[in-house]
Order: sequence, then structure tokens, then C-alpha cells
Amino acid sequence: MYVGTLSFDLLLGDVHSLKEKRSVVRPIVAELQRKYAVSAAEVDHMDLHRRAIIGLAAVSGDAAHLTDILDRCERLVAARPEVELLSVRRRLHGDDD
Repeated sequence: MYVGTLSFDLLLGDVHSLKEKRSVVRPIVAELQRKYAVSAAEVDHMDLHRRAIIGLAAVSGDAAHLTDILDRCERLVAARPEVELLSVRRRLHGDDD
């Protein structure tokens, strides 16, 4: 069994309230969950208007398949025009860990 996690540090565009922030972050989280069957949520900077950390986790029996899922999730977030991807932190955990 392999577990992979991603943490996206995002700078949001023209956002002036927490309500506007939710309208940007929620669709990203929902699309990740719907398209790739991963667990995803906003996990930090919840009180800041223009910053967000989205955490994501996935489980697979195959490391290559897990890496492919994480790559696709990263490309999806990076391609969103309303956010700037500042950094991505990736971790893979296997049975040997």
C-alpha cells in the first residue's frame, strides 16, 4: 500500500473577502475530489483573504499509479488561472516506511 500527499500553497488573485476566497478554493477542492477520487481540503491560512493551503491525500496499491494521480492533480491546480501556485510539497509513503 502506498499513500501520497500533496500540499499546495496558493496565492489567490483579486480576492477581497473570505466569501470570495471560498468561491475560488471550493471549486478547486471539489474538482480534485470528483476527477481523481482523492481526499482534499483547505488546511491552512483560512483567515487570510489571498492565501490558501490545499492538502490532498490518495491511496493506491501501485506506486506508479499513485505518482500519476499526484502529477495530474498538480497539473490541474497549476493550470487554474485564478490562482498562482507558489509551492507544492509532495510525500510518498510505502510499506517500508
